[in-house]
Amino acid sequence: MDEIDRIERRLKLHDVRVLMSVVEAGSMHKAAERLATSQPAVSRAIADLEHTLGVRLLDRSPSGVRPTQYGHAIIKRGLAVFDELRQGVKDIEFLSDPTSGELCIGCSEYAAGGPVLAVIDRLTRRHPRMVFDVAIAPVLALYRDLAERKIELVITRLVEFADRDNMTVESLFDDDIVTVAAAQNPWTRRRRIELAELVNEPWTLPPRNTGIGAFAEGAFRARGLKPPQATVITYSMHMCHELLATGRFLTMLSSYTLMLPGKHPWLRALPVELPNARGTIAIITLKNRTLSPLAELFIKTIHTIAKPLARAR
Repeated sequence: MDEIDRIERRLKLHDVRVLMSVVEAGSMHKAAERLATSQPAVSRAIADLEHTLGVRLLDRSPSGVRPTQYGHAIIKRGLAVFDELRQGVKDIEFLSDPTSGELCIGCSEYAAGGPVLAVIDRLTRRHPRMVFDVAIAPVLALYRDLAERKIELVITRLVEFADRDNMTVESLFDDDIVTVAAAQNPWTRRRRIELAELVNEPWTLPPRNTGIGAFAEGAFRARGLKPPQATVITYSMHMCHELLATGRFLTMLSSYTLMLPGKHPWLRALPVELPNARGTIAIITLKNRTLSPLAELFIKTIHTIAKPLARAR
């Protein structure tokens, strides 16, 4: 029996879970309270794990405990192990009753009100006991949540990110970012508009750390212009639409939001040429993570719903 076999035989998932709880809580005392056990039992589990692996997993100080590089390595793999076990339980529940199940997904707010909402509506009409936990956040935050296995898949406009090698990207359709105003806005009567003419208009834009927020700033700079000082900076789609409805404000958003039947008939895309406006709406999942049956059903359904959008390009 080699060293790896010996460690595998002696390694206990319980001890790994205790290590993760200690790091999350910041102390053994707090971890013991979370786990409803005693502090000596927590200390013993950590000591057994360190003895099995032959390395120190925690650095202890008056301010609390922090994982060593070895502790980080075990915790990283532990997250994957416990995630796979949770996925296994969900798989069993879904296989036992395919009309139910729970799926955690992430998306931008505009995707949430578009293709994601369409999929959820279709699936829950057929299977009303399905549950969807939808995290709405800027794209880089969604990538982080996916890497940390807090969500199972992401639907968003694709932007570059550091962990792309660890993720699988599946294209849904190409999409353009457009400048938008309400139908009563005077700019909608123009047949051609230069971006420079809009610098001093009232704008509502998402924060710069979002995909569209960063694009808007880059579009103006690519034309040699200083980006406009947005009157309202918000990630809220509801607030953005309320501001646009006044007829005063401009914004930028994905063009597919204007194509959704009956959703925004009062919005108009302005005839403004934006540099590098085309991008890809994609499904992003974590490599080497087995998707749940409900996630696979969601992906199959969103491909069906996205076909008309892809054909329209």
